[in-house]
Amino acid sequence: MKGRINIEELNSLINLKNLSIEDNEIEGFKSFNGGEELLNMSNLEYLDIGINYFGNDVLSSLRGLSSLKTLWMDGNQLNGFFDLKELDTMSNLEELSLERNNIIKFVGSRGMRSLRNLRKLYLSDIVTIKGSSMLLESLGALAHLEILDLSGSTFEGATLSLGASTNLKTLRMSSVDLKGTRFAQVSNLTNLRELYLDDSSVDGNFLQSLETLPLLETLLMQSCKFSGIIPVNQGSNLTNLRELYLDHSSVHENLLQSLEALPSLETLSMQDCELSGIIPVNQGICKLKHLQMLDISHNDLSGNLLLCLANLTSLRQLDLSFNHFIGNFSSSPLGGLTNLEHLSLSNNLFQIPISLSPFFNHSKLKYIESRGNKIFAETDDQYLNPRFQLESFVLSDGGYHGVFPKFLYHQHNLQVVDLSHNQMREGFPSWLLQNNTKLEELYLINNSLSGPLKLPIHSHMNLSWLDISNNFFQGFIIPEIGTCLPRLTHLNMSGNGFSGSIPSSLGNMSLLEYLDLSNNKLSGNIPEDLTIGCVSLQELILSNNSLQGQIFSETSNLRFLYELQLDGNQFTGSIPHSLSNSSFLQVLDLRHNNLYGRIPRWLGNMHFLRVLDLSMNNISGSLPSNFCPSNIQEIFLSRSGLQGSLEDAFYGCSELIVLDLGHNNMTGSIPSWIGKFSQLRYLILGHNYIDGEIPVQLCNLKQLSLLDLSHNHLLGPILPCLRSTSNRTRKQGDSYTAPAPPVPTNEPLEFTTKSTSYSYQGRMLSYISGIDLSCNHLTGQIPIEIGYLNEIQVLNLSHNSLTGKIPASFSNLRQIESLDLSYNNLEGNIPPQLTELTFLEVFNVSYNNLSGRTLDKVAQFGTFDESSYRGNPFLCGWPLPRNCTEMVSPPSKSRTSIENEESNGFMDMGVFYISFGVAYSVVLLTIAAVLYINPYWRRVWFYFIEVSIENCYYFIIDNLAVLSKFRFCILRR
Repeated sequence: MKGRINIEELNSLINLKNLSIEDNEIEGFKSFNGGEELLNMSNLEYLDIGINYFGNDVLSSLRGLSSLKTLWMDGNQLNGFFDLKELDTMSNLEELSLERNNIIKFVGSRGMRSLRNLRKLYLSDIVTIKGSSMLLESLGALAHLEILDLSGSTFEGATLSLGASTNLKTLRMSSVDLKGTRFAQVSNLTNLRELYLDDSSVDGNFLQSLETLPLLETLLMQSCKFSGIIPVNQGSNLTNLRELYLDHSSVHENLLQSLEALPSLETLSMQDCELSGIIPVNQGICKLKHLQMLDISHNDLSGNLLLCLANLTSLRQLDLSFNHFIGNFSSSPLGGLTNLEHLSLSNNLFQIPISLSPFFNHSKLKYIESRGNKIFAETDDQYLNPRFQLESFVLSDGGYHGVFPKFLYHQHNLQVVDLSHNQMREGFPSWLLQNNTKLEELYLINNSLSGPLKLPIHSHMNLSWLDISNNFFQGFIIPEIGTCLPRLTHLNMSGNGFSGSIPSSLGNMSLLEYLDLSNNKLSGNIPEDLTIGCVSLQELILSNNSLQGQIFSETSNLRFLYELQLDGNQFTGSIPHSLSNSSFLQVLDLRHNNLYGRIPRWLGNMHFLRVLDLSMNNISGSLPSNFCPSNIQEIFLSRSGLQGSLEDAFYGCSELIVLDLGHNNMTGSIPSWIGKFSQLRYLILGHNYIDGEIPVQLCNLKQLSLLDLSHNHLLGPILPCLRSTSNRTRKQGDSYTAPAPPVPTNEPLEFTTKSTSYSYQGRMLSYISGIDLSCNHLTGQIPIEIGYLNEIQVLNLSHNSLTGKIPASFSNLRQIESLDLSYNNLEGNIPPQLTELTFLEVFNVSYNNLSGRTLDKVAQFGTFDESSYRGNPFLCGWPLPRNCTEMVSPPSKSRTSIENEESNGFMDMGVFYISFGVAYSVVLLTIAAVLYINPYWRRVWFYFIEVSIENCYYFIIDNLAVLSKFRFCILRR
């Protein structure tokens, strides 16, 4: 419903009590006779016109609703001064919502006094109240008000008078800056039970006013910025406080010691409150006898658990995760807390027995979570039948080597089991599924489970998640898996040794959203039943198997598929047109198969496609013109046999982060529009036939980390404005720190560094930056600006025709690990400052025209051998065989010594004359023989002699006059 609503039609519903026209884009009411009319629905008690486009003029139409008790006007376009006199007739109104409007002040003859029966008032996100001219002082007239919500408003030096609201029980002021705000007569709020201050800023004065709220039961100060100390001390009036939430706030270290002043406290949540150190023995927390929930997770607490925690016998939920607590749970003080239902111990330094024997008497325990603690097996496992029946059992990442705990055989209510990243030495626990028909999630990731996958005889109708990846299962996947587990939504069996074909019964899993069978030994085709029956499938990952045949048939029905990874198989044929039906596809990885044919043009119309990897196939032909899916970010097409030019292929792909076209047969020049790819970080065009100069538009790529233009036919100079940024910083001796988010997917990117070609993917791409311009025809000098790329790690300019000196600015390449300048025409000395490059692992300046000494044998330069310097005839010093002292010019000698050295020289002059005469005679005889045998060359030879004599004659005649004149000038002098 849009536009305006007919007011006469509404008035005809005279007996209607409840009316909601929420979220209909309504602008207002209209009347047939064109006059202003009221809503005269005298029996209407509930009206919701929220989330529309009503303005202030709607108030005059509501004056006739005298029986109205609830009015919701949130999310409209009410603004400016809100005239409350229009609500004077609504004396029965109990609940009013004006949230998310633009009201700045309430006005009217009697203000809110006419709403004397109002019990609930919601004013969140509506108003900026400044100074005394725009006060909400009339709120104090609402004597019956019980709930008031002022969240999201801004009080700048205002005074909020709530003194007369003695019945107020709930006050919400979340996301509010209350510093400097004056609260008049707060002490009169004697019935206040709930106070919400989460994500707000409060000062010490306001905190002290909390002592005047004797009946306060719930105090929320999560993500709260406060200056001052919460008044929790001896003699505090907050004796009725039952719930205290301080999560993500910075709490004063003395608070834990003062908690005994809150004897009624039942819930204490202090998650991520910057608590640190060892909790002192005299902590008041142990005196909270009524405490039922305690959360001190995500802090920096350490040491053993306090023995006095055994006094908290009412405790039902305890979260100690993400701290540094230590101790063996066999002697834990928690053994006596038999009311515990929920226990979270993850990411500490506890030692926990796999049998959970310390908790066997905890009959109410339903949830236990321990990740990252040390799990050990007890030598005396006498307890076999615990009193508890767990619903969630998480005991992962514990370094345990052994069998499944025996008590699991007696558990029948399990819904979640996670024993991942241990080393269980058994087969698949099919008994766990048989005993627990309510089981919904089973995680056995990265264990040592082996043997065939044996499933229960009867179908398990509740299991939705099964992850047995990275184990040693072998044999066939049972053909009936789709019938045994028909309700699965997530199935991960990757990283095992499964062989045979993919069972067609997987097509029975109509709820399946995620299927990962990668890194196995599967063969055969993708069953057609899977692509037709799994109508909910969103992610299909079959990478690194031996699957073959066509990818999908034309009957494929995977409409909701958004990630398809089939890389590392033996699929043949062309990219199936049925994939175009998967219009939500975001990731398409068909790398390393035997696909052939052209890149289909319809791929360019896949609106959501973000990653495309067709590398290492037999794709032929050129790239489609104007090929640019609107949201594409990563394109991998290396080693695919592509041909043609780049000129029309990716124009307009402004969101590109990765473009990899290496090892193809691409021709033409690099198009100038590539400078518009402002987000491009990885550009790989190496090993092609690209020519022309490096376009200056590459200098616009300010985010570029890797640039590979090697092994092409590029000409001209190196641009001084080229960039190579890094996503991390590092100091000498440090490891990598502060990495930027990695490339969104995990596709490999090939780049040569340290003289070896590596594949970088995922997070590792965040740690590499470099420029490779090797094996081209680049000329000119190396720009000194290249030396200021202080984040670059790899620089390869080898096998070009570069001249000039090695820039001294290269000493600024503090992060460089591989520097190759070999096979150029560089000259001069090697800058001695290069020895400051302490991360350098590969250094090569061989086969240039460098002179002088090699670099000093310090740091990494003590590890480089002769191959780093060879091919420079004027270079000397270690590790070259030429000693620099032998290459210095000797002092002048006497004539006698020179004659003696000449007489004792290496060459015998008599032998030289004889050999020269013989060689000269042989040449003349050869020429004469050729002229005698070949008449054509004889005629050419005599013609050459004739022309030469004629040219000499005319040369002398033409220059004789000049010579005579020159002789005459000499004689006159």
